Amino acid sequence: MKVLKSWLFLMTTTIRLTKVISFLSPSSTILSYPTNRSLSSVLKMSTTSAISSWSDLQSVSSKTAVGAALDKEQQSRLAGSGAPFVQNKLRLFGSADIPKLTLYRDHAGWCPYCQKTMLLIEEKRIPINIELVPMRSYGDKPDSFLEIVPSGLLPALVVETSDGRKQTITESQVIMELLDQFHPVEDGYKQMLPSNEDIEGQKRYNQLANLERELFSWWCNLIFRPEGPMSSGGMIGKLMGSSEMSGAMQGFLDCLKKVDNALASTSGPWFYDTADHPTMIDFVYVSHVERMLASCAFWKGLDLRSAEYKRQLPALNKWLDAFEKRECYLAFKSDYYTHVRDIPPQYGPGFDGGFEENRKKYQASITGKDNKSWDLPLSFDDPLQPLFKGPPLPLCVLKASGIKGDNGEVGVEGTTYENADPGKLAEACRHMAGKSALVFVS
Repeated sequence: MKVLKSWLFLMTTTIRLTKVISFLSPSSTILSYPTNRSLSSVLKMSTTSAISSWSDLQSVSSKTAVGAALDKEQQSRLAGSGAPFVQNKLRLFGSADIPKLTLYRDHAGWCPYCQKTMLLIEEKRIPINIELVPMRSYGDKPDSFLEIVPSGLLPALVVETSDGRKQTITESQVIMELLDQFHPVEDGYKQMLPSNEDIEGQKRYNQLANLERELFSWWCNLIFRPEGPMSSGGMIGKLMGSSEMSGAMQGFLDCLKKVDNALASTSGPWFYDTADHPTMIDFVYVSHVERMLASCAFWKGLDLRSAEYKRQLPALNKWLDAFEKRECYLAFKSDYYTHVRDIPPQYGPGFDGGFEENRKKYQASITGKDNKSWDLPLSFDDPLQPLFKGPPLPLCVLKASGIKGDNGEVGVEGTTYENADPGKLAEACRHMAGKSALVFVS
């Protein structure tokens, strides 16, 4: 399997990481290496002594600033601290108490319902134990889990009461609401839902939740069923620069425009402007919108992050940009290749349609069949998935390498990295690529 969902950030595949390595400088040593060149020969160039074993390579890697930072980060995660990570098993957020909550979520980080639950946990900084189990569509669940959750549903939350009894809760929405109730604002946690006194806020939440279900329905109709005949695209079609589109495409885009209008009605990037952070409804949307971006590009030739659609859906793109600057979102975000491979086992096959010329181009780019997107030397950036709208590497790597964000600060979230030092980034990426490869072969 090409996709290895185990890094902190959006570098969830070796190809994606290598894309960041492929900088403006054609003299970067890794660019000239054929794809079958051994890792030892790549890393040997950074040391004057011969390297004869994987343990030697591990030692050399750990002596680099990036390798040492990643080693330290791994130890922090094992202790329940450190950065968000798709395979963390314990999150303490400074608490000295053993958590009474255990969340069962999917092992690979491919379940959208587990993703939105984890986003709430990370943003609220809720101490919790985490157990990883496979999704049903990718393998059998262990008997130990089925004894707790006979239905096999993910996510599942096990709550241990003060008298030692355990209660199991399923359904992501119920779990998220309970977690929010268990960790109120009065105890120092972020507010994720409108208060009981905020009648208008609760009304808005219900409206937005219904709109999300409407958008999900239109997405399923567009992607997982054959498209109907093409007809006049109406007003939205003219806005999007297309005079003809199917009813499914038009309905999906019309619904996206409603979402864009809802986001545009607030002063910040989020669905509520009462806080400077995303709230529960943002998490409810983003896990599926993320999958919509990949699937619409791949099966329909619809790039919702393109300049054209940024003009027509500016608030939606501003919202996505804000998410992509946040460490906890990037920890669980997948690339397009991952999504177009993990979506069919979960939802069923996607159907080709939409804008044929773009669809063929995007499919070839995502799968590497265009003979350039997956072949060395790679381009500086990915036209479908820009790499530098937020931190392109884990913050610990950026800090260890002294890489500044576009706000002038070293290794921070909340900013872009489009103007970061190419030389420093290239070196950091080479070291991280080597370190990450060692994890999988050692």
